Amino acid sequence: MAANNRRMSGKKGAQVGSGGKRRRGLEGKGPTPPAEMRKGHVKQRAANAKTRRTTGRAQARRGGGRSTSELVVGRNPVLEALREGVPASTLYVQQFIDNDERVREALQVAAERGGINLMEAPRPELDRMTNGLNHQGLVLQVPPYEYAHPEDLLDAAADEGQDPLIVALDGVTDPRNLGAVVRSVTAFGGHGVVVPERRAAGMTAGAWKTSAGTAARTPVARATNLTRALEQYQKAGLVVVGLAADGEVELGDLESLAGPVVIVVGSEGKGLSRLVGETCDFRVRIPMPGGAESLNAGVAAGVVLYEAARRRA
Repeated sequence: MAANNRRMSGKKGAQVGSGGKRRRGLEGKGPTPPAEMRKGHVKQRAANAKTRRTTGRAQARRGGGRSTSELVVGRNPVLEALREGVPASTLYVQQFIDNDERVREALQVAAERGGINLMEAPRPELDRMTNGLNHQGLVLQVPPYEYAHPEDLLDAAADEGQDPLIVALDGVTDPRNLGAVVRSVTAFGGHGVVVPERRAAGMTAGAWKTSAGTAARTPVARATNLTRALEQYQKAGLVVVGLAADGEVELGDLESLAGPVVIVVGSEGKGLSRLVGETCDFRVRIPMPGGAESLNAGVAAGVVLYEAARRRA
């Protein structure tokens, strides 16, 4: 009996219940989530890194970047820019300005176009904005240009159900030549122009004016590395044709112009750079019976684009 009492003495007495909390705690939290969803797990970190890389590529694909804003200074340049449809965000007019015919027309064109802010500013403020240039009381602010991505030009051709016809400029630094090329690309049914990010002409107000408004319809893409962009075009099935005065193929003998092609135009003085020239599938010369040594970029591109359009017709 004594032993039995000892065994009984080890039992615990009555205890206050948990109110069901302990039972709920034992129910668990459901099935274990996959590794990619567990916070801190190595597979989740890898999945997050992959998502960031994919998102970064998508964002880079959406655009080729933006230029900086630009100021057009002086009564005649401002009026010409407004007439030619150069994009503009603000027209600054000096207070108490001599209201001549050019000023009145600039104000009228800006008002008719719409979307251009008209701001009156004192002369010292305009002097500061233009770093002391002779602004003559009129300053036009041109907003940053939104460049396309080189692959966007392929998408534009695909949307139209056509073989891509693209022009790339290598070392062309005159914005007027860029504007002329954009105009020719539009005229002959091309899908866009590619320019390098550095040491090349960009879409300035001068390029817009020379394009005669066609820059609003024909995209200009900017490539970080032109050689790499051309290689990507080759992988997409395009033939890269470089224009060179000593090219091995004459323009009239090149059958590739009838298909997907990117035409590369170099600078008037130096021509194609070495790496770009080595990347080209063909180096083509334009016959010039008149004896001229070379053509500027705008004229050369127009000649080849015409030949390409003729063969595609």
